[in-house]
Amino acid sequence: MMCPRLSLFHIIAIISISIVKAQNILDFGADDRAEQDRLQGTIEELCKNRPLSEYFRLSTESNCRDAVRCVGNDFAGGHTLAAVRCPTGLLFDLDGQTCDWATKVDNCDRLTKPRLARPNFKTDEPVCPEGLLQCGDGACIDKLLFCDGNEGDCEDGSDEVACTIDEDPNAAPKCDRSQCVLPDCFCSADGTQVPGDLEVGQVPQMVTLTFNGAVNSDNIPIFQEIFKEDFINPNGCSIKGTFFVSHKYTNYSAVQDLHRRGHEIGAFSITRKDDPQYWTKGTYDDWLAEMAGARLIIERFSNITDGSVIGMRAPYLRVGGNQQFLMMNDQFFIYDSSIAAPLSRVPIWPYTLLYRMPHRCHGNAHNCPSRSHPIWELPINELDRRDDPNYDERLSGCTLVSSCSNIYDKQQFRTLLEHNFNRHYGSNRAPLTLSFDAAWLEINKGFTRVLSDWIREKLTSQSDVYFVTELQVIQWMQNPVDINSLRDYAEWKDKCDVKGQAFCSLPNPCPLTTRELPGETLRLHTCMECPNNYPWLLDPTGDGFSFKK
Repeated sequence: MMCPRLSLFHIIAIISISIVKAQNILDFGADDRAEQDRLQGTIEELCKNRPLSEYFRLSTESNCRDAVRCVGNDFAGGHTLAAVRCPTGLLFDLDGQTCDWATKVDNCDRLTKPRLARPNFKTDEPVCPEGLLQCGDGACIDKLLFCDGNEGDCEDGSDEVACTIDEDPNAAPKCDRSQCVLPDCFCSADGTQVPGDLEVGQVPQMVTLTFNGAVNSDNIPIFQEIFKEDFINPNGCSIKGTFFVSHKYTNYSAVQDLHRRGHEIGAFSITRKDDPQYWTKGTYDDWLAEMAGARLIIERFSNITDGSVIGMRAPYLRVGGNQQFLMMNDQFFIYDSSIAAPLSRVPIWPYTLLYRMPHRCHGNAHNCPSRSHPIWELPINELDRRDDPNYDERLSGCTLVSSCSNIYDKQQFRTLLEHNFNRHYGSNRAPLTLSFDAAWLEINKGFTRVLSDWIREKLTSQSDVYFVTELQVIQWMQNPVDINSLRDYAEWKDKCDVKGQAFCSLPNPCPLTTRELPGETLRLHTCMECPNNYPWLLDPTGDGFSFKK
């Protein structure tokens, strides 16, 4: 279907007219009403069977920076169009549904993403036998084949199209507190309820400091300044953080020492591939190779033998839908921390995915799991990044601290930390996740000191604030106790305050190659023996792989 062409002037006019119509203020006569009806009819045709989150173009002859999407009109009914314009130097990528560098966008000659056939889930009368549903072409197939990640069950491909949380016919049920009970399950209708029905004043304010990417000499000094030996939680244990480790350029002797000191290590992939669709549309095998492979590399070359690498985060927070979580369950991952919870007055507590997510699918590409999975989700509550929350106009939230694009100086950073801490502490005390790319702290000189000083201030001024790992959050939720009982809380006493030297001061700087990365020689720093090859997707142990002749 070709989209009728409208100018941005017409878009604004339509939005304005719709509001006026709803308020019954102006009436310019029959000609104006006819023109309005014509334009509204054009919009309804554009928005027919189109997801509200999908951006498209009105013309291929206008600026490729411009795109629009359909928005439900709560005042007058029907739809209006919301316009977006990419910053100078960027173009709108229809496939990625985001602004990207001009050299990477090759679809300026298209108006819309390919329109896929949709299944017929809603019919006036049953059209298929019980247990079957109808494809877009009229064929009936087993209900369980819809949204299972395997394309082609419907010849027209419609079995993998209507697979959002609200559309999947096999979607997880809504929260049922009578069936979902701790320690294995936790949910609430809107995600804001405190576990264990404790009074908010008796709940510890947990803060998780998480870092994404490689661990090496570029950022080890940063971690040393943040996790100082004299930074002690109120229970007498040193503060802890979680490191989601990617493979390339990682010093595994440093990861081994972080683990020795009680910090948590999670998987962040082998390749950290710079292709958002690779993660969003990744197959089961893609996620298996990337995450289970990353864990195998971490365990082997950091000598982690206690089975504690049980969490993961998707690169760029590009959640992989049901395929990612099916893999996680099969490979005994306990939790994910990739899903963003939209900025709201009251933040969201972690939840299990046995029941439906308590918030809308938010963030990159909207590919959240729709089915039931026995996996904990530690959502990243978006941060409020306004300089003055009392007066500034509302801004969109940011998931990673290092993605808050308006934070330029140290005072802004301190305000960001303090304001968002107060948002959590003053409402339901849901865990505050502060996620960083360590390079951001390195580039912004003085920011590491601001973070360190803020941590010290919280530890010295408040006895109910704990800096813990993602796993420790889950442990507390599975067995919630009040702040008076935390000094002797056994789950948080493991590796309470570790001192001493690293396992090895001179790791092996193994220079290695792999057939998977031809022409590259990479160093693998480890206290273990050097492998034969540089570990990668097809050979995560580095022992080598053979090809059948």
